[in-house]
Amino acid sequence: MNIVFMGTPDFSVPCLERLVSDGHNVSGVFTQPDKPKGRGKQIQYPPVKESALKHSIPVFQPKSMRDGEALEIIKSLNPDLIIVTAFGKILPKEILQFPKYGCINMHASLLPRYRGAAPIQWCVINGEKESGVTAMQMDVGLDTGDMLICKKVAIDENMTAGELHDELSQLAAEVMSETICLAEKGELKPVKQNDDESNYAPMLTKELCPIDWNDAASNVHNKVRGLSPWPTAISHYKDKTIKIHKTLIAGKCNGKPGEVIEADKKLLVCCGDGISVEIVNLQAEGKKTMSAADFLRGNRIDIGEILK
Repeated sequence: MNIVFMGTPDFSVPCLERLVSDGHNVSGVFTQPDKPKGRGKQIQYPPVKESALKHSIPVFQPKSMRDGEALEIIKSLNPDLIIVTAFGKILPKEILQFPKYGCINMHASLLPRYRGAAPIQWCVINGEKESGVTAMQMDVGLDTGDMLICKKVAIDENMTAGELHDELSQLAAEVMSETICLAEKGELKPVKQNDDESNYAPMLTKELCPIDWNDAASNVHNKVRGLSPWPTAISHYKDKTIKIHKTLIAGKCNGKPGEVIEADKKLLVCCGDGISVEIVNLQAEGKKTMSAADFLRGNRIDIGEILK
């Protein structure tokens, strides 16, 4: 099948690689424009572009998908199908309807829940027990198209958003391959979404990062998991910001919310519901990520100190 692929970040790469290994003719790849990154502001290719160039696939990086240029490129490529995986741009109706099989999106959640930009992270933040990938026939709405195939994965109580991201990126490639196979056979059975079951998953911002120690320990733990590896949950100790990368639910405590109740090899902090969390990995200002035990060897935290 002649396929155009649209994607940008690491999450999208396994799908593009699978299209190549499955023997499809990937006639073009659309991805976001190159951007400066890091302190040196050196221009860096999106991961999908690097993968496409490795396979000598033509790459297109239009600033807009709505000015007519992208549509003309797609007409010239004449794809049977467009596969979209975390592309980051909204496609106009003219592009959605051009290919024979339309545009199919690999969405990193079990639709109709968690429509939007950050379904993986919000799924973890909200303490869901399972997630998955949904192959969706795209329409002009935001993740509102008919569902084609869904596959689930369990979410461990200590799994981070980063770990779930990696698992779902591999699952997306499997779901995509199966979806294309069924499309070629004419065996897809679209299912309409129930809008009443949807839950918007907005883009993450750094305003989400501060921990509210008055919250329940499970909610604190889920926030840390859901914001790892980025943008990372934070708290404050003696007017200094610490990033908290990993926690565990510990046990009952009698302290105030945010009160340090153990700081010898283990760092335990009490939460608002009388349950403590153990801070396992953290990062002080200007320092590398380290275990709490290593941090405590060089930084004294007294029992009774309050994290804010």
